[in-house]
Amino acid sequence: MKTAKSKTTKTINEADQEKLTELFVDGLKDIYWAEKHLAKALPKMAKAATSEELKAAFEAHTTETEEHAARLEEIFGLIGEKAQAKKCAAMEGLLEESDEITKSTDKGTMVRDCGLIMAAQKVEHYEIASYGTLRNIARTLGHEDVAAILQTTLDEEGETDHKLTDLAESYVNEEAGQE
Repeated sequence: MKTAKSKTTKTINEADQEKLTELFVDGLKDIYWAEKHLAKALPKMAKAATSEELKAAFEAHTTETEEHAARLEEIFGLIGEKAQAKKCAAMEGLLEESDEITKSTDKGTMVRDCGLIMAAQKVEHYEIASYGTLRNIARTLGHEDVAAILQTTLDEEGETDHKLTDLAESYVNEEAGQE
């Protein structure tokens, strides 16, 4: 039985490697745009949040998101590419949805916090999917150093998602249901 590791060490032909590399670079550009724009959106989400814990979570994730963008810049350098962003329609839509939640909920309510957590978790799940896929492609292309960096970010995105779930389950959702 083959292990996942042995699958990633298969030799792919040059033409296929070129196509996969192009897809990989395109994916990096996409998530780079996403991280840059998320870093601008998170302070707005923090300002809109009601609970101090959610504000603090958004503020902490702003710093982490800036680190994620810096890691992507490092990755571009490691693969010999210029750090360049490509508009990410998915993140643009998710951030628009977050803005809409803020506009459609009352200030100072846990219903707003519940909505902001929902919007933030959608963002986290998009990032988790992106970083996981990019990590796997990096391994296929033989970029184990890049895969390790992507794994670090993937782990942090998962931790953020869990923190948001903990906030929702510890009191936000219940209080939102009582408003």
